[in-house]
Amino acid sequence: MNGLLLLIISVAVLVCGYVFYGRWLCKQWGVGENDKPTPAHTLEDGIDYVPAKAPILMGHHFSSIAGAGPITGPIGAAGFGWLACTLWILIGGIFFGGVHDFGALFASVRHDGKSIGEIISTNMSKRAKMLFLIFAYLTLILVVAAFASIVAGTFGATFTETGEVDLVASEANARVAMVSLLFIAIAIVFGFLVYRRNAPMSIASVVGVIAIVAIIAIGMNFHPIYLSKDAWMWICGVYIAIASVTPVWILLQPRDYLSSFLLYAMLALAVVGVVLARPDMSSMPAINTFVVTNPDTGAGNPIFPVLFTTIACGAISGFHSLVSSGTTSKQLDRETDAKPIAYGGMLLECVLAILTLCAVAYAKKYDLVGATNIFGGGLAHMIDDTIPGTYDILFTLLVLTYSAFCLTSLDTATRLARFMFQEFWLDASKGETPENVTGYKKVLSNMYVATGITVVLGVVLGLNGYEKIWALFGSANQLLAGLGLLAVATWLGNIGKNNKMFLIPMGFMLVVTICSLLINTKNQVALISAGGADWGPYVQAILGILLVVLAVILAIEGIATIAKKKQRA
Repeated sequence: MNGLLLLIISVAVLVCGYVFYGRWLCKQWGVGENDKPTPAHTLEDGIDYVPAKAPILMGHHFSSIAGAGPITGPIGAAGFGWLACTLWILIGGIFFGGVHDFGALFASVRHDGKSIGEIISTNMSKRAKMLFLIFAYLTLILVVAAFASIVAGTFGATFTETGEVDLVASEANARVAMVSLLFIAIAIVFGFLVYRRNAPMSIASVVGVIAIVAIIAIGMNFHPIYLSKDAWMWICGVYIAIASVTPVWILLQPRDYLSSFLLYAMLALAVVGVVLARPDMSSMPAINTFVVTNPDTGAGNPIFPVLFTTIACGAISGFHSLVSSGTTSKQLDRETDAKPIAYGGMLLECVLAILTLCAVAYAKKYDLVGATNIFGGGLAHMIDDTIPGTYDILFTLLVLTYSAFCLTSLDTATRLARFMFQEFWLDASKGETPENVTGYKKVLSNMYVATGITVVLGVVLGLNGYEKIWALFGSANQLLAGLGLLAVATWLGNIGKNNKMFLIPMGFMLVVTICSLLINTKNQVALISAGGADWGPYVQAILGILLVVLAVILAIEGIATIAKKKQRA
């Protein structure tokens, strides 16, 4: 299979899914039928609830949900075969992930911009809400730890054995760090001009793009900051703490909007690379049902369920429901914007996942290893092999964009975790808010306290071996997806809307999650039994069992709620 042909077919399928299936979903759910103002207008507070024009919100949403997932997922799953990965990306994106993201955003808008946890509380039970919020919060802490480590890794300098900076080895990272810092500065200026000086969006966008080009040129030639990865971890901690409580119009909206131009440029470069190189996908198997990972024992990963937990963001990801119901729903200007932003954003991520598969196929030609090198190096080589002399600047630009993905997801995850922490202590059914509660609830629901606890936990975990439990993330993330589908299906059933499009994806993701958790727990117990294991396998085994119990409890409660509604109907 030729990579260009694969891309053309995939894009055609995704466009058809967006036009036809997306339109059908809108009709089934009644999107836009009440023509009421969204929570961004009715609850506008200038901090979290702020209306955003569709292009700006699309920039935030797409930048936040993408992260490193649609890149690292296909790279990790490529061993299962390009066809197996492609089928899951297309089917998963249209019928699983798109429905999940769109449904979570729509449900949140109809619940005053509240999170999936509050939707569960209203439509299932308060106990279910508490269990979900604990699980979601801990998952977000792991996301903060991982993405902070990834960002710090793309910024951090390399040191020699004598402790001196290796300037040659560190130059690419120093460039990325410098451009990223300058990017934050121009985003703040952009937000001030648009929201406080009412600068026309078209003019501001052109100036913003010019500024992006300028700071890239500056960063490529002037990058004096060489700090260790640990130092950058703490700097990231300070940054996300500030970003989590800053009004969204100052940093989050403009930074993510401007970041989207980098992301679109990366997609364009990737498409150009595929057109020029037409990578041969036969460098990978079409379908491999069992990927051997341990040459000594022969133990490996079966395509089910591992493929469906490895490729998450490129097909369906529970983190997306937290973004949709956490930040995006509080900024949605019109209800009809939900389809292009949530459903369209998910399918655009599928395109990125397909492009990543093409990069993996081409990277094999150069024996590249590591997600950053495979993605950035593979795409850069595609163009450089046709237009020599372009590799260095293309690779730097692609790594910068990869880092921008992660940095955007990082501070969005911190804000989402802050929301989760605050909601845990409040009872929305009694009208409790951080402003009207007293005692310990007043303290713990304070956004500065919630942010501080979240940042410290995330950074400390990132500095002290989050990798030891990272294997749980794929399963935990897909459990979030299954529960997100369950929550929206329950709500739609309660209000008499068609929820059948959720049932198969929901059941499939819950089965995938439980099977994956049981396999991982079995593997961790084997490591413990063999002796010499550190704390990682113990924690993974315990958490794996707890997550299985959580999945079963919430699934039973949600399915029982749906069944009772059908019986009453």
